[in-house]
Amino acid sequence: MSSATPGPASVVVTEIIARKRDGKALTPEEISSVVAGLMRGAVSDAQMAALLMATVLRGMSEEETAALTQAMLHSGEVLDLSSIAGLKVDKHSTGGVGDKTTLVVAPLVAALGVPVPKMSGRALGHTGGTIDKLECIPGLRTDLSPARFRQQVAEIGVAIASQSDRMAPADKRIYALRDATATVESVPLIAASVMSKKLAAGADALVLDVKVGEGAFMAQRQQARALAEMMVRIGRGAGKRVVALVTAMDQPLGRTVGDALEVGEAVETLHGQGPEDFTDLCGIVAGYMLLVGGKAATPEEGRRGAQEALRSGAGLAKLRELVRAQGGAPEVVDDPSRLLGDTECRAVSLAQEGHLVRLDARQVGLVLRQLKEAAGPRKACCGVLLLAKCGEKVGDAPVARVIGPRGAGAALEEAARALAGAYGVAGEPVTGAALLQEVIA
Repeated sequence: MSSATPGPASVVVTEIIARKRDGKALTPEEISSVVAGLMRGAVSDAQMAALLMATVLRGMSEEETAALTQAMLHSGEVLDLSSIAGLKVDKHSTGGVGDKTTLVVAPLVAALGVPVPKMSGRALGHTGGTIDKLECIPGLRTDLSPARFRQQVAEIGVAIASQSDRMAPADKRIYALRDATATVESVPLIAASVMSKKLAAGADALVLDVKVGEGAFMAQRQQARALAEMMVRIGRGAGKRVVALVTAMDQPLGRTVGDALEVGEAVETLHGQGPEDFTDLCGIVAGYMLLVGGKAATPEEGRRGAQEALRSGAGLAKLRELVRAQGGAPEVVDDPSRLLGDTECRAVSLAQEGHLVRLDARQVGLVLRQLKEAAGPRKACCGVLLLAKCGEKVGDAPVARVIGPRGAGAALEEAARALAGAYGVAGEPVTGAALLQEVIA
Protein backbone atom coordinates (compact mmCIF):
# COMPACT_ATOMS: atom_id res chain seq x y z
CA MET A 1 0.00 0.00 0.00
CA SER A 2 1.31 3.43 -0.81
CA SER A 3 1.26 6.22 1.70
CA ALA A 4 1.42 9.37 -0.38
CA THR A 5 2.73 12.48 1.32
CA PRO A 6 -0.22 14.76 2.05
CA GLY A 7 -0.42 17.48 -0.60
CA PRO A 8 -2.36 20.71 -0.96
CA ALA A 9 -5.66 18.81 -1.25
CA SER A 10 -5.22 17.23 2.21
CA VAL A 11 -7.27 19.81 4.10
CA VAL A 12 -10.14 19.48 1.65
CA VAL A 13 -9.98 15.70 1.83
CA THR A 14 -10.02 15.85 5.61
CA GLU A 15 -13.13 17.98 5.49
CA ILE A 16 -14.79 15.50 3.12
CA ILE A 17 -13.95 12.62 5.48
CA ALA A 18 -15.38 14.59 8.40
CA ARG A 19 -18.58 15.34 6.48
CA LYS A 20 -19.14 11.66 5.79
CA ARG A 21 -18.17 10.76 9.36
CA ASP A 22 -20.94 13.11 10.53
CA GLY A 23 -23.50 11.49 8.23
CA LYS A 24 -23.68 14.21 5.60
CA ALA A 25 -24.08 13.55 1.87
CA LEU A 26 -21.12 14.23 -0.40
CA THR A 27 -21.49 16.02 -3.71
CA PRO A 28 -20.47 14.34 -6.99
CA GLU A 29 -17.64 16.89 -7.23
CA GLU A 30 -16.32 15.92 -3.78
CA ILE A 31 -16.45 12.21 -4.59
CA SER A 32 -14.78 12.75 -7.96
CA SER A 33 -12.02 14.86 -6.39
CA VAL A 34 -11.21 12.19 -3.79
CA VAL A 35 -11.01 9.39 -6.37
CA ALA A 36 -8.92 11.53 -8.72
CA GLY A 37 -6.69 12.55 -5.81
CA LEU A 38 -6.14 8.93 -4.83
CA MET A 39 -4.99 8.09 -8.34
CA ARG A 40 -2.51 10.97 -8.59
CA GLY A 41 -1.14 10.58 -5.05
CA ALA A 42 -2.72 13.67 -3.46
CA VAL A 43 -4.99 11.46 -1.31
CA SER A 44 -3.21 8.84 0.78
CA ASP A 45 -4.33 5.26 1.35
CA ALA A 46 -4.89 6.17 5.00
CA GLN A 47 -7.25 8.98 4.06
CA MET A 48 -9.14 6.77 1.59
CA ALA A 49 -9.41 4.04 4.21
CA ALA A 50 -10.88 6.55 6.67
CA LEU A 51 -13.48 7.62 4.11
CA LEU A 52 -14.33 3.98 3.38
CA MET A 53 -14.87 3.27 7.08
CA ALA A 54 -17.04 6.37 7.43
CA THR A 55 -19.06 5.15 4.45
CA VAL A 56 -19.56 1.72 6.00
CA LEU A 57 -20.78 3.33 9.22
CA ARG A 58 -22.83 6.17 7.71
CA GLY A 59 -23.86 4.82 4.32
CA MET A 60 -24.26 6.54 0.97
CA SER A 61 -27.31 7.74 -0.91
CA GLU A 62 -28.11 6.36 -4.34
CA GLU A 63 -26.87 9.63 -5.88
CA GLU A 64 -23.56 9.35 -4.03
CA THR A 65 -23.20 5.71 -5.09
CA ALA A 66 -23.84 6.61 -8.73
CA ALA A 67 -21.24 9.38 -8.48
CA LEU A 68 -18.68 6.98 -6.98
CA THR A 69 -19.41 4.47 -9.74
CA GLN A 70 -18.85 7.09 -12.44
CA ALA A 71 -15.66 8.40 -10.79
CA MET A 72 -14.14 4.91 -10.66
CA LEU A 73 -15.40 4.03 -14.15
CA HIS A 74 -13.81 7.10 -15.72
CA SER A 75 -10.52 6.69 -13.84
CA GLY A 76 -9.43 4.56 -16.80
CA GLU A 77 -10.38 3.23 -20.21
CA VAL A 78 -13.93 2.17 -21.09
CA LEU A 79 -13.92 -0.60 -23.69
CA ASP A 80 -15.87 -0.19 -26.91
CA LEU A 81 -17.05 -3.61 -28.12
CA SER A 82 -19.52 -2.26 -30.67
CA SER A 83 -17.53 -3.78 -33.55
CA ILE A 84 -18.37 -7.27 -32.24
CA ALA A 85 -21.69 -8.54 -33.60
CA GLY A 86 -24.56 -9.29 -31.25
CA LEU A 87 -25.41 -8.31 -27.69
CA LYS A 88 -22.43 -8.82 -25.41
CA VAL A 89 -23.41 -10.22 -22.00
CA ASP A 90 -21.44 -10.22 -18.76
CA LYS A 91 -22.32 -11.79 -15.41
CA HIS A 92 -21.22 -11.07 -11.88
CA SER A 93 -21.52 -12.77 -8.51
CA THR A 94 -21.28 -10.68 -5.35
CA GLY A 95 -19.14 -13.36 -3.74
CA GLY A 96 -19.78 -16.78 -2.36
CA VAL A 97 -18.07 -19.89 -1.05
CA GLY A 98 -17.65 -22.62 -3.66
CA ASP A 99 -18.99 -20.33 -6.38
CA LYS A 100 -17.26 -21.35 -9.59
CA THR A 101 -20.26 -20.46 -11.77
CA THR A 102 -18.35 -18.30 -14.27
CA LEU A 103 -16.17 -21.25 -15.28
CA VAL A 104 -19.31 -23.06 -16.45
CA VAL A 105 -21.75 -20.40 -17.67
CA ALA A 106 -19.28 -18.24 -19.62
CA PRO A 107 -18.27 -21.05 -22.02
CA LEU A 108 -21.83 -22.42 -22.13
CA VAL A 109 -23.36 -19.09 -23.14
CA ALA A 110 -20.54 -18.32 -25.59
CA ALA A 111 -21.03 -21.74 -27.20
CA LEU A 112 -24.64 -20.74 -27.86
CA GLY A 113 -23.66 -17.61 -29.77
CA VAL A 114 -23.71 -14.87 -27.12
CA PRO A 115 -20.33 -13.10 -26.71
CA VAL A 116 -19.20 -13.01 -23.06
CA PRO A 117 -16.63 -10.32 -22.14
CA LYS A 118 -15.96 -11.16 -18.49
CA MET A 119 -13.84 -9.11 -16.13
CA SER A 120 -13.44 -11.00 -12.86
CA GLY A 121 -11.93 -10.41 -9.45
CA ARG A 122 -9.77 -12.15 -6.87
CA ALA A 123 -10.76 -13.53 -3.49
CA LEU A 124 -12.25 -10.93 -1.17
CA GLY A 125 -12.75 -11.60 2.53
CA HIS A 126 -13.97 -15.16 3.07
CA THR A 127 -15.12 -15.59 -0.55
CA GLY A 128 -13.25 -17.04 -3.49
CA GLY A 129 -12.25 -15.31 -6.73
CA THR A 130 -12.60 -16.48 -10.33
CA ILE A 131 -9.16 -15.14 -11.27
CA ASP A 132 -7.47 -17.16 -8.49
CA LYS A 133 -9.19 -20.29 -9.77
CA LEU A 134 -8.20 -19.73 -13.40
CA GLU A 135 -4.60 -18.86 -12.55
CA CYS A 136 -4.00 -22.25 -10.97
CA ILE A 137 -4.10 -23.63 -14.54
CA PRO A 138 -0.44 -23.78 -15.72
CA GLY A 139 0.43 -21.03 -18.17
CA LEU A 140 -2.98 -19.37 -18.17
CA ARG A 141 -2.87 -15.57 -18.17
CA THR A 142 -5.67 -13.31 -17.05
CA ASP A 143 -3.79 -10.00 -17.36
CA LEU A 144 -5.13 -9.33 -20.85
CA SER A 145 -4.63 -5.89 -22.36
CA PRO A 146 -7.82 -4.16 -23.46
CA ALA A 147 -6.87 -4.79 -27.10
CA ARG A 148 -6.21 -8.49 -26.49
CA PHE A 149 -9.41 -8.80 -24.45
CA ARG A 150 -11.46 -7.26 -27.29
CA GLN A 151 -9.73 -9.44 -29.91
CA GLN A 152 -10.34 -12.67 -28.00
CA VAL A 153 -14.05 -11.93 -27.53
CA ALA A 154 -14.29 -11.26 -31.27
CA GLU A 155 -12.42 -14.45 -32.18
CA ILE A 156 -13.79 -17.11 -29.82
CA GLY A 157 -16.75 -15.36 -28.18
CA VAL A 158 -15.43 -15.31 -24.60
CA ALA A 159 -12.63 -13.87 -22.50
CA ILE A 160 -12.16 -13.89 -18.71
CA ALA A 161 -9.65 -11.32 -17.55
CA SER A 162 -8.45 -9.78 -14.33
CA GLN A 163 -9.05 -6.11 -13.82
CA SER A 164 -6.66 -4.19 -16.05
CA ASP A 165 -4.67 -1.29 -14.66
CA ARG A 166 -6.22 0.64 -17.53
CA MET A 167 -9.88 -0.23 -16.77
CA ALA A 168 -11.43 1.20 -13.58
CA PRO A 169 -7.99 1.39 -11.90
CA ALA A 170 -9.42 3.42 -9.02
CA ASP A 171 -11.71 0.53 -8.13
CA LYS A 172 -8.71 -1.81 -8.08
CA ARG A 173 -6.97 0.44 -5.53
CA ILE A 174 -10.09 0.86 -3.44
CA TYR A 175 -10.94 -2.86 -3.66
CA ALA A 176 -7.56 -3.75 -2.09
CA LEU A 177 -8.04 -1.16 0.66
CA ARG A 178 -11.51 -2.52 1.48
CA ASP A 179 -10.11 -6.04 1.83
CA ALA A 180 -7.34 -4.78 4.16
CA THR A 181 -9.52 -2.55 6.35
CA ALA A 182 -12.69 -4.61 7.02
CA THR A 183 -14.79 -2.30 4.84
CA VAL A 184 -16.06 -4.93 2.41
CA GLU A 185 -19.64 -5.32 3.64
CA SER A 186 -21.28 -2.12 2.45
CA VAL A 187 -24.12 -1.98 -0.08
CA PRO A 188 -23.01 1.25 -1.80
CA LEU A 189 -19.33 0.28 -1.89
CA ILE A 190 -20.13 -3.14 -3.35
CA ALA A 191 -22.55 -1.65 -5.88
CA ALA A 192 -20.10 1.01 -7.07
CA SER A 193 -17.23 -1.49 -7.27
CA VAL A 194 -19.20 -4.05 -9.25
CA MET A 195 -20.83 -1.62 -11.64
CA SER A 196 -17.69 0.43 -12.37
CA LYS A 197 -15.92 -2.76 -13.51
CA LYS A 198 -18.90 -4.05 -15.43
CA LEU A 199 -19.50 -0.78 -17.27
CA ALA A 200 -15.78 -0.47 -18.08
CA ALA A 201 -15.76 -3.92 -19.72
CA GLY A 202 -18.15 -2.75 -22.43
CA ALA A 203 -20.93 -5.36 -22.29
CA ASP A 204 -24.43 -4.47 -23.49
CA ALA A 205 -26.22 -6.54 -20.86
CA LEU A 206 -25.50 -7.92 -17.41
CA VAL A 207 -26.82 -10.69 -15.18
CA LEU A 208 -26.06 -10.11 -11.48
CA ASP A 209 -26.00 -13.03 -9.05
CA VAL A 210 -26.53 -11.38 -5.66
CA LYS A 211 -25.80 -13.83 -2.86
CA VAL A 212 -27.76 -13.79 0.41
CA GLY A 213 -27.18 -15.81 3.58
CA GLU A 214 -24.56 -16.48 6.22
CA GLY A 215 -21.87 -17.11 3.61
CA ALA A 216 -22.60 -13.93 1.64
CA PHE A 217 -21.61 -10.32 2.29
CA MET A 218 -25.35 -9.63 2.47
CA ALA A 219 -26.65 -11.90 5.24
CA GLN A 220 -30.23 -10.58 5.15
CA ARG A 221 -32.70 -10.72 2.26
CA GLN A 222 -33.51 -7.02 2.66
CA GLN A 223 -29.82 -6.10 2.25
CA ALA A 224 -29.43 -8.31 -0.79
CA ARG A 225 -32.53 -6.86 -2.42
CA ALA A 226 -31.32 -3.31 -1.75
CA LEU A 227 -27.95 -4.11 -3.35
CA ALA A 228 -29.59 -5.80 -6.34
CA GLU A 229 -32.01 -2.94 -6.93
CA MET A 230 -29.25 -0.34 -6.64
CA MET A 231 -27.03 -2.12 -9.18
CA VAL A 232 -29.94 -2.64 -11.58
CA ARG A 233 -30.76 1.07 -11.46
CA ILE A 234 -27.11 2.08 -11.99
CA GLY A 235 -26.84 -0.29 -14.96
CA ARG A 236 -30.07 0.83 -16.56
CA GLY A 237 -29.11 4.45 -16.01
CA ALA A 238 -26.05 3.67 -18.14
CA GLY A 239 -28.25 2.21 -20.89
CA LYS A 240 -27.57 -1.47 -20.16
CA ARG A 241 -29.96 -4.42 -19.96
CA VAL A 242 -29.68 -5.70 -16.38
CA VAL A 243 -31.28 -8.55 -14.45
CA ALA A 244 -30.42 -9.38 -10.83
CA LEU A 245 -30.93 -12.81 -9.28
CA VAL A 246 -30.96 -13.11 -5.49
CA THR A 247 -29.63 -16.60 -4.67
CA ALA A 248 -29.03 -18.50 -1.44
CA MET A 249 -25.56 -18.72 0.12
CA ASP A 250 -26.02 -20.25 3.59
CA GLN A 251 -24.01 -23.34 2.73
CA PRO A 252 -21.23 -23.60 0.12
CA LEU A 253 -22.22 -24.07 -3.49
CA GLY A 254 -21.43 -27.51 -4.87
CA ARG A 255 -19.18 -30.04 -3.17
CA THR A 256 -15.79 -28.32 -3.42
CA VAL A 257 -14.22 -25.15 -2.04
CA GLY A 258 -10.72 -24.14 -3.11
CA ASP A 259 -9.14 -23.03 -6.37
CA ALA A 260 -7.93 -26.30 -7.96
CA LEU A 261 -10.83 -28.34 -6.59
CA GLU A 262 -13.36 -25.86 -7.96
CA VAL A 263 -11.81 -25.91 -11.43
CA GLY A 264 -12.21 -29.69 -11.31
CA GLU A 265 -15.85 -29.44 -10.27
CA ALA A 266 -16.56 -26.91 -13.04
CA VAL A 267 -15.12 -29.37 -15.57
CA GLU A 268 -17.22 -32.19 -14.10
CA THR A 269 -20.29 -29.99 -14.44
CA LEU A 270 -19.52 -29.28 -18.10
CA HIS A 271 -19.28 -33.06 -18.51
CA GLY A 272 -22.82 -33.23 -17.13
CA GLN A 273 -21.68 -34.76 -13.84
CA GLY A 274 -21.78 -31.78 -11.47
CA PRO A 275 -23.57 -31.60 -8.11
CA GLU A 276 -27.27 -30.83 -8.30
CA ASP A 277 -27.31 -27.41 -6.61
CA PHE A 278 -24.40 -26.07 -8.63
CA THR A 279 -25.73 -27.44 -11.91
CA ASP A 280 -29.12 -25.87 -11.17
CA LEU A 281 -27.60 -22.45 -10.50
CA CYS A 282 -25.52 -22.60 -13.68
CA GLY A 283 -28.68 -23.38 -15.64
CA ILE A 284 -30.55 -20.46 -14.05
CA VAL A 285 -27.76 -17.92 -14.64
CA ALA A 286 -27.09 -19.12 -18.20
CA GLY A 287 -30.82 -18.98 -18.96
CA TYR A 288 -31.02 -15.31 -18.01
CA MET A 289 -27.79 -14.49 -19.87
CA LEU A 290 -29.28 -16.00 -23.03
CA LEU A 291 -32.50 -14.05 -22.41
CA VAL A 292 -30.82 -10.63 -22.13
CA GLY A 293 -28.48 -11.63 -24.97
CA GLY A 294 -31.43 -12.05 -27.30
CA LYS A 295 -30.98 -15.79 -27.86
CA ALA A 296 -33.99 -16.91 -25.79
CA ALA A 297 -37.52 -15.60 -25.42
CA THR A 298 -37.75 -16.67 -21.78
CA PRO A 299 -35.27 -17.69 -19.07
CA GLU A 300 -36.71 -21.21 -19.22
CA GLU A 301 -35.97 -21.44 -22.93
CA GLY A 302 -32.45 -20.18 -22.23
CA ARG A 303 -31.99 -22.78 -19.52
CA ARG A 304 -33.04 -25.57 -21.89
CA GLY A 305 -30.50 -24.31 -24.40
CA ALA A 306 -27.79 -24.34 -21.75
CA GLN A 307 -28.71 -27.89 -20.76
CA GLU A 308 -28.38 -28.97 -24.39
CA ALA A 309 -24.94 -27.33 -24.60
CA LEU A 310 -23.98 -29.41 -21.55
CA ARG A 311 -25.25 -32.64 -23.08
CA SER A 312 -23.59 -32.00 -26.44
CA GLY A 313 -20.22 -31.11 -24.96
CA ALA A 314 -20.25 -27.67 -26.64
CA GLY A 315 -19.66 -25.88 -23.33
CA LEU A 316 -16.72 -28.12 -22.48
CA ALA A 317 -15.18 -27.55 -25.91
CA LYS A 318 -15.53 -23.79 -25.47
CA LEU A 319 -13.81 -23.93 -22.06
CA ARG A 320 -10.92 -25.82 -23.65
CA GLU A 321 -10.76 -23.14 -26.35
CA LEU A 322 -10.79 -20.39 -23.71
CA VAL A 323 -7.96 -22.00 -21.73
CA ARG A 324 -5.85 -22.42 -24.88
CA ALA A 325 -6.50 -18.84 -26.03
CA GLN A 326 -5.24 -17.46 -22.71
CA GLY A 327 -2.08 -19.55 -22.74
CA GLY A 328 -3.22 -22.29 -20.38
CA ALA A 329 -2.68 -26.03 -20.64
CA PRO A 330 -5.87 -27.35 -22.32
CA GLU A 331 -5.16 -30.90 -21.11
CA VAL A 332 -6.24 -29.71 -17.65
CA VAL A 333 -9.80 -29.66 -18.99
CA ASP A 334 -9.46 -33.42 -19.61
CA ASP A 335 -7.71 -34.17 -16.31
CA PRO A 336 -8.10 -31.37 -13.73
CA SER A 337 -6.73 -33.63 -10.94
CA ARG A 338 -3.22 -32.74 -12.12
CA LEU A 339 -3.77 -29.25 -10.66
CA LEU A 340 -3.58 -30.62 -7.10
CA GLY A 341 -0.03 -31.98 -7.26
CA ASP A 342 1.39 -33.67 -4.17
CA THR A 343 -1.20 -33.26 -1.41
CA GLU A 344 -2.43 -34.81 1.78
CA CYS A 345 -5.77 -34.56 3.56
CA ARG A 346 -7.50 -34.82 6.93
CA ALA A 347 -11.00 -36.13 7.50
CA VAL A 348 -13.61 -34.11 9.39
CA SER A 349 -16.01 -36.21 11.45
CA LEU A 350 -18.81 -35.25 13.82
CA ALA A 351 -19.64 -36.77 17.18
CA GLN A 352 -23.39 -36.81 16.41
CA GLU A 353 -25.74 -38.81 14.26
CA GLY A 354 -28.78 -37.34 12.57
CA HIS A 355 -29.48 -34.93 9.76
CA LEU A 356 -27.20 -32.11 8.76
CA VAL A 357 -29.12 -28.85 9.33
CA ARG A 358 -26.29 -26.30 9.21
CA LEU A 359 -23.16 -25.93 7.12
CA ASP A 360 -21.85 -22.42 7.70
CA ALA A 361 -20.43 -21.20 4.39
CA ARG A 362 -18.68 -18.23 5.98
CA GLN A 363 -16.80 -20.44 8.43
CA VAL A 364 -15.79 -22.80 5.62
CA GLY A 365 -14.44 -19.83 3.67
CA LEU A 366 -12.51 -18.48 6.66
CA VAL A 367 -10.99 -21.89 7.44
CA LEU A 368 -9.82 -22.21 3.85
CA ARG A 369 -8.38 -18.69 3.85
CA GLN A 370 -6.28 -19.48 6.94
CA LEU A 371 -5.13 -22.76 5.41
CA LYS A 372 -4.06 -20.99 2.21
CA GLU A 373 -2.12 -18.41 4.20
CA ALA A 374 -0.23 -21.23 5.93
CA ALA A 375 0.47 -22.97 2.59
CA GLY A 376 1.98 -19.88 0.97
CA PRO A 377 2.99 -20.40 -2.69
CA ARG A 378 1.23 -23.77 -2.78
CA LYS A 379 -2.12 -22.35 -1.75
CA ALA A 380 -3.93 -23.25 -5.00
CA CYS A 381 -4.11 -26.92 -3.98
CA CYS A 382 -5.75 -26.12 -0.63
CA GLY A 383 -9.40 -26.96 -0.42
CA VAL A 384 -12.36 -28.60 1.25
CA LEU A 385 -14.25 -31.54 -0.20
CA LEU A 386 -17.78 -31.60 1.21
CA LEU A 387 -18.96 -35.19 1.61
CA ALA A 388 -22.28 -34.22 3.24
CA LYS A 389 -24.52 -31.17 2.83
CA CYS A 390 -27.64 -29.88 4.54
CA GLY A 391 -30.58 -32.26 4.53
CA GLU A 392 -28.39 -35.37 4.31
CA LYS A 393 -28.05 -37.98 7.04
CA VAL A 394 -24.71 -38.13 8.85
CA GLY A 395 -23.18 -40.63 11.24
CA ASP A 396 -19.79 -42.28 11.62
CA ALA A 397 -18.53 -41.42 8.13
CA PRO A 398 -16.55 -38.21 7.59
CA VAL A 399 -18.57 -35.17 6.50
CA ALA A 400 -15.63 -33.47 4.77
CA ARG A 401 -11.97 -33.72 3.87
CA VAL A 402 -9.50 -30.85 4.17
CA ILE A 403 -6.77 -30.89 1.52
CA GLY A 404 -3.40 -29.15 1.47
CA PRO A 405 0.17 -29.53 0.23
CA ARG A 406 2.28 -32.45 1.42
CA GLY A 407 3.97 -31.49 4.69
CA ALA A 408 1.22 -29.14 5.89
CA GLY A 409 0.04 -31.63 8.52
CA ALA A 410 -0.22 -29.22 11.46
CA ALA A 411 -2.18 -26.64 9.43
CA LEU A 412 -4.47 -29.38 8.12
CA GLU A 413 -5.16 -30.68 11.61
CA GLU A 414 -6.03 -27.18 12.79
CA ALA A 415 -8.25 -26.61 9.75
CA ALA A 416 -10.10 -29.89 10.30
CA ARG A 417 -10.83 -29.00 13.93
CA ALA A 418 -12.07 -25.54 12.97
CA LEU A 419 -14.19 -26.88 10.14
CA ALA A 420 -16.07 -29.24 12.45
CA GLY A 421 -17.58 -26.15 14.09
CA ALA A 422 -19.27 -25.18 10.82
CA TYR A 423 -21.70 -28.10 11.09
CA GLY A 424 -24.95 -28.53 12.96
CA VAL A 425 -26.87 -31.79 13.36
CA ALA A 426 -30.47 -32.44 14.44
CA GLY A 427 -32.74 -35.44 14.70
CA GLU A 428 -35.05 -34.34 11.90
CA PRO A 429 -34.15 -32.81 8.53
CA VAL A 430 -34.84 -29.12 7.93
CA THR A 431 -35.93 -27.71 4.59
CA GLY A 432 -33.29 -25.34 3.26
CA ALA A 433 -33.83 -22.03 1.48
CA ALA A 434 -34.73 -22.13 -2.21
CA LEU A 435 -31.68 -21.61 -4.42
CA LEU A 436 -33.30 -18.78 -6.41
CA GLN A 437 -34.87 -16.36 -3.95
CA GLU A 438 -35.95 -13.48 -6.16
CA VAL A 439 -35.56 -11.98 -9.63
CA ILE A 440 -35.21 -8.19 -9.96
CA ALA A 441 -35.64 -6.96 -13.50
